[in-house]
Amino acid sequence: MSVSRRAVLAGGAAAAAATVANGAMAQNAARFSLKYAPHEGSFKSRGDRIEQIAFAADQGFTAWEDNEAATRPVADQTAMARALQQRGMTMGVFVASMPRWAEFRPLLGGNDDSDRERFLADIRSSVDVAKRLNSKHMTIVTGFMDRKLPVDIQTARVIDVLRRAAEIYEPHGLVMVMEPLNTLVNHPGVFMSTVPQGYAMARAVDSPAIKVLADLYHEQIQAGNLINTLDSCWGEIAYVQFGDNPGRKEPGTGEVNYRNIVRWLRAKKFAGVIGMEHGNSIDGRAGEERLVAAYRAIDAA
Repeated sequence: MSVSRRAVLAGGAAAAAATVANGAMAQNAARFSLKYAPHEGSFKSRGDRIEQIAFAADQGFTAWEDNEAATRPVADQTAMARALQQRGMTMGVFVASMPRWAEFRPLLGGNDDSDRERFLADIRSSVDVAKRLNSKHMTIVTGFMDRKLPVDIQTARVIDVLRRAAEIYEPHGLVMVMEPLNTLVNHPGVFMSTVPQGYAMARAVDSPAIKVLADLYHEQIQAGNLINTLDSCWGEIAYVQFGDNPGRKEPGTGEVNYRNIVRWLRAKKFAGVIGMEHGNSIDGRAGEERLVAAYRAIDAA
C-alpha cells in the first residue's frame, strides 16, 4: 500500500510530539552560541557525572564546571577530562583553595601567616589538577575580614599574598579568578564583595595570572548596575557566572535581564566560559527541561 508524503510528515510530527510528551529531550541539538557551563547536578536525573556531561553535550552545551574537582580522586579527574575532551567541551573553573566557611577562614589579611601559607599550598597543589583537567581558570575566594584590623592593612596583605600566588601560576599560563561574594544574603563577612573591588585588587597585583570572576548573582545582590559594572571593569574580568536573583536559579526566574547581558557579552565578542552557578527552579526532569529552555531563550537574544 502506498503512503502519501503528507501522511509520512504527519506521522513524524506525531512521533516528535510523543517524544516531548514522554519527557525525552533532543540529542545532538544545535550548539549554544556562548560557552554556558552546567555542573554536576544540573542534569541529576540523567545519571552520574560522566553521563550528565554526555547529556549536556547532547543538548548543545560546550563547557562544564566543577567547583569540587580538586577534592576528587585523580581517577575521577582523569575520567572527567577524558569525557570533556571526547565531547569537545571546555573545562571551566574549579575552586583552587576552598574557604573554611563554618570557621570564617581564611583571614588572608590577618596577623597569622598560617592562613596565607595554607592558601599558597593549595595554589601549588592546584597546578597539577588544572593540568589534569585541561583547565585554565581556577576560582579563588580572598577569605574573610578580620574585624580587629584596619581594612587598608588587610588589603595590602591580600595583595601581597596574591602576588606570591601569581608567581606560582604564571609559568604555567594559568589564571586564578577572584570571586566577589555578596554579604547581604549568602556570605556575611567576606573580604571581597563587589566586582569593582576585585578590579582594584587585580590592577594592584598586576599579573596575567590574577583576574576577576564576575558572578552576576552576587553582584546583583550587592550592587546591581550589572552592565555598567562589567563595562567599567572588563579589562580585569576573565570569567562570568550566571544565576538569577532572588533564589539563585536559572535565568528567567528572577529580576536579572539575562537576554540583555547575553547581547552585551556577544557584542564584546566574549569567548570565555559562562558558569551556570545556580540550581534548577523545578526538581527532576521537568526542571532540567526548563533549564535548557531558559538558556535557549537567552541565547536567542
